[in-house]
Parts: sequence; C-alpha cells; structure tokens
Amino acid sequence: MEFLHHHETWEVLGFVLVIALLVWKGVPGIVGKMLDERAAVISAELDEAKRLRAEAAALLIDYQKRAAGAEAEAQAIVADAKAEAARFAEEARAGLTTQIARREAAARDKIAQAEAAALNEIRSLAADAAVSGAQKLIFARLDEKRASGLISDSIKSLGEKLN
Repeated sequence: MEFLHHHETWEVLGFVLVIALLVWKGVPGIVGKMLDERAAVISAELDEAKRLRAEAAALLIDYQKRAAGAEAEAQAIVADAKAEAARFAEEARAGLTTQIARREAAARDKIAQAEAAALNEIRSLAADAAVSGAQKLIFARLDEKRASGLISDSIKSLGEKLN
C-alpha cells in the first residue's frame, strides 16, 4: 500500500470525494437548471430583440414612405407655388398693360381737350380781333347817312325774314 504514501493519490481521492459530494447534493442539476434558466432568459431576450428589430424595420419602412410622401407633397406645393407665381405675374402684366392703356387714353383725351381748348381760344381771339377790326373799319367807313340807310333796309327786310 505504498500508493497511499503518495500525495497525488490523496489529491485524486479528495477530488473524487468532492465530485461525489457535489453529485450527491444535486449540484449538477442545480447548475443545469441555472444554465437552462439563463438560456431561457437569453432566448427570450433574443426573441424580444428579433421582435424589436422587425418592429423597427416596419417603422423604418413606414417613415420612409412618409418621407417620400412628404417629399412628393413638398414638390407639389413648390409646383403649385410656382404656377401661382406665374399666374400672378401674368395677371400683373395684364393689369399693368391695361393700366398703361387707360393712362395713355386719358393722356390722349387730355391732349385732345387741350388742343380743342387752344383752338377755341385761338378762334375766340381771332373772332375778337375780327370784330375789333370790323368795328374799326365800320367806324372808319360808315357815316351818319349810310348808317340810317342800313338801319331802314334792315327794318324793311325784317318782316320778310320773320315769316
């Protein structure tokens, strides 16, 4: 029994006793149970992570659709704004053209009125000058005898002109 004197023998025997004690107390079952629980927790966390990933992917797709819709809506708004600006510019041009035409017509009317007023004034001045010249001529050429002859001729022809 010499092998009992070697310390390796006692080490092996102690190790076997510890293992036997652990097996007798059910430590491998407890460890297995703990590992199974940990595996179940990890599996649940993985399932939750997969679910969250799928949900995030669905949200990403939804947000991408919304972003595309918003971009299309923004482009439509910009296109509408450009069309409205073009319409407004065209209306402004048409209004300006109409306003210019009205002002031109008003200016032509004022010029025509000024010309007519100037012509009337010139005619009036010419008539006044002609009357004044005629008065001077009549006073210069008309004597008393001739004036009474003209008056009597006028009175005689008055009856004929009234009928």
